[in-house]
Amino acid sequence: MESVFRGERYIMTTCQNCNEKWNWKQTMKNTTTLNPAMTCPKCGEKQYQTQKSKKRISFLTMIILLPLLIQIFFDIPAIILLSLLPFFTVIIFLLYPFFVELSNRQRYIGW
Repeated sequence: MESVFRGERYIMTTCQNCNEKWNWKQTMKNTTTLNPAMTCPKCGEKQYQTQKSKKRISFLTMIILLPLLIQIFFDIPAIILLSLLPFFTVIIFLLYPFFVELSNRQRYIGW
């Protein structure tokens, strides 16, 4: 399995069978389906998102809740906080493919 970060450089999703690096669009297309198996565009082998990757992404999606935490500590008008939600959603949408890590086998491991 390939790590997401190498120094300061981001690594895109990589097929564990043929080592093909998927581009952003391919990763989004493969991960936004209900089927947990993702097919590599080059070799056609099924790939599965690792549990470690799923955990990492779940923490990434918690960024959407950040405006609620800001509201607890600072008196900021609700309209400003609501306007931050689309901003954080776009940030998560753009970063999501960089956090996907693949495996040849599907594993169900608890948290």
